[in-house]
Amino acid sequence: MYSPAETQFGLAVPSELWTLPVAEKQALASRIHNSGYNHVFMADHVSFRNGSGTDGFVEVAGLSQLHDQLGVMISIYLLPLRHPLPVARSLVTMAKLAPGRMTFGVGVGGEDRHEIEVCGVDPRTRGKRTNESLEIIRRLLAGEVVDYQGEHFDIEQAKIRPQPEHAIPFIIGGRSDAALRRTAKYGDGWIGVWCSERRYAEAVDLIQTEAEACGRGDTRWLHGYQPWVGVDNNPTVAKQAVRTQMEAFYKVPFEKFERYTPAGTPADVAQQLAGYSVAGSRLFNLKICCEHPAEEVHYAGEVQRELMKLIA
Repeated sequence: MYSPAETQFGLAVPSELWTLPVAEKQALASRIHNSGYNHVFMADHVSFRNGSGTDGFVEVAGLSQLHDQLGVMISIYLLPLRHPLPVARSLVTMAKLAPGRMTFGVGVGGEDRHEIEVCGVDPRTRGKRTNESLEIIRRLLAGEVVDYQGEHFDIEQAKIRPQPEHAIPFIIGGRSDAALRRTAKYGDGWIGVWCSERRYAEAVDLIQTEAEACGRGDTRWLHGYQPWVGVDNNPTVAKQAVRTQMEAFYKVPFEKFERYTPAGTPADVAQQLAGYSVAGSRLFNLKICCEHPAEEVHYAGEVQRELMKLIA
C-alpha cells in the first residue's frame, strides 16, 4: 500500500493551456511539475450535452510532449463507446510516446444518456461492455494472443505488439457498487467523485473484500479522489468561481454538487480534502476553478502544499 507521504497529485488541464504558443505551453507544464504535481489529466467525451468533447487519447498524446517528466492521465475514458482493440493500440502507442508516464482512467459514462445512444450503444449494456473490454485489453497488453467470445465482443487470434515495457495503471471510476467490483477484478485503483469521506472509506473496504474473493487481495492499490474545487484568497470569490464553471459544464444547478465541492482559501480546500486521505485516497486529481484562469497553477500549488502539510 502507498503511504500518505507517497500521495500523487494530478491537475486538470489548465483552461488557457491550448491557447498559448508552444514555448508557453511548455513553460506552463514545467510550472505544473514544479508545483508538486505528478501528472495532468483531462476528461474524454464524444458528444457531451451540447455536442462538446475532447478525444482523450489525442489530447494526452499532445500533453505528453510538453514535459518529459510530467505524467498524463485520461480521467475518465468512456470505454463502452469503443472497441477494445483500437483502445489497446492507443495505450501501446502512449507507452511509446510517454514511457512510464501514462495512467488510464476508465468509466462507463452516463451523465448524458444521449451521448451513449448517439454512438450506437445501448446505455443499459455499458457496464458489461466495459468489463469485457477491460478483460480483453488487459490480456492484450500482457502480450497474449486473445480469443474471446462474450456477449458484446467476439474476437479471434487478436494481438497487439509491442507489449509495453512499463505497466500502465488502470484506475476505475464510478460511484456504484458495480464500479467497485469492476475495480477489484480489473483495476489498479478506484477514483471516486462526489462522495462523502465515509462512503469513500466504505468503497475502499468493499474493493478489498471483492479483490480477495477473486485472488487479487495483494494488489498495491492506487485509489484516488477527483473533485472540482474553488480556490481564492477570498472564499466568496472561490465559491462563485467553481459554481459558475460547474454549471456551465454540467448544465445543472450547482446545489447538486455543492456538498462535495471544496471551496475557499488554499488552506480551507486542503482541510476539506484531508479526510479523503485518511479514508484511503493516495491520488488527488484536482480541477481548479478560480476567478482568473492564469492563476489556476498558482492556486493548485498552494493547495498541494497545504494538503501535504496535513497528510504527510
